[in-house]
Amino acid sequence: MDNNINELACKLLETRKLTAEEYAYLIEHRDSETTEFLREHAVCIRKETYGNEVLIRGLIEVSNICKNDCLYCGIRKSNWRAERYRLSEKEILSAAETGYGLGFKTFVLQGGEDAWYTDERLERIIRQIKKKYPDCAVTLSLGERGRESFQRLRAAGADRYLLRHETADREHYRKLHPPEMSFEHRMECLRELKELGFQTGAGFMVGSPFQTTENLAMDLKFLEEFQPEMCGIGPFIPHHDTPFSEYNAGSVELTCFLLSVIRIICPKVLLPATTALGTLDPEGREKGILSGANVVMPNLSPANVRSKYLLYDGKLAAGAEAAENLADLKQRIEKIGYKVVEKK
Repeated sequence: MDNNINELACKLLETRKLTAEEYAYLIEHRDSETTEFLREHAVCIRKETYGNEVLIRGLIEVSNICKNDCLYCGIRKSNWRAERYRLSEKEILSAAETGYGLGFKTFVLQGGEDAWYTDERLERIIRQIKKKYPDCAVTLSLGERGRESFQRLRAAGADRYLLRHETADREHYRKLHPPEMSFEHRMECLRELKELGFQTGAGFMVGSPFQTTENLAMDLKFLEEFQPEMCGIGPFIPHHDTPFSEYNAGSVELTCFLLSVIRIICPKVLLPATTALGTLDPEGREKGILSGANVVMPNLSPANVRSKYLLYDGKLAAGAEAAENLADLKQRIEKIGYKVVEKK
């Protein structure tokens, strides 16, 4: 470990913050020794709060219909090859019932920005879940909505809202999204979610097109200042029916390094080992947990729609990613010294 890197790593551990330039230097000049040093400390920090527990969340992918045209996403509205679906209220409640029977205490309702899911429908779904399973939490990941909408969903009982910021750099954001989408609005939504009392989640892709080390440094600085309660990061993986189909996938190694840094910056953050990690590396989920992550999200969606929610090529939906194979997931987690627990 060279002296500059050593000093930065120690400064990060001591203060839990760096300048954007220092984050960039840390990323650019990381080596195996630095990575291991920060990984070990990240694991110690997560164990101070969560012990060796890995929290499970039941993922219900409610719809792959989306009004947006994000250039990286397989369910973008321009992808006419996508086989569209939308879960009914009954199907969502049935998935929650199945999940509760399996021991899940948090349900994550995730989908594209589908106008069919009005505030009234979502309020009804949330209230029914909370009434039937009062010991459970509801997390929403349904994209950008207005403040009044967020307020209504919070009042209905939603506990958490995950809205990846995607990038903390305005110009980079424009390169990933169509002109009608606004970096300012995305950030405004995140601020409103926090103000309304949601446990709020942000996050970004690692290795997305046009991303620079400086972009990643800005992402870390944003997380340091925003202090989200959740943070979802994973390697970029291209989808064959998007403008970015020819781009290379992001790095599992860099993703795990950033997981460690984020754990140090935000000690109590709920930090998933994402499906994208497991898609690129058979042991990606385990590597994420061993780098400081503490959440996994098996899929509770009806089996016949899982392959249709294809945000990127090769997305896992079977094996340990499937909620019905929870025993397999628990066994894999136990092999690396952790245990899956059912907490909200």
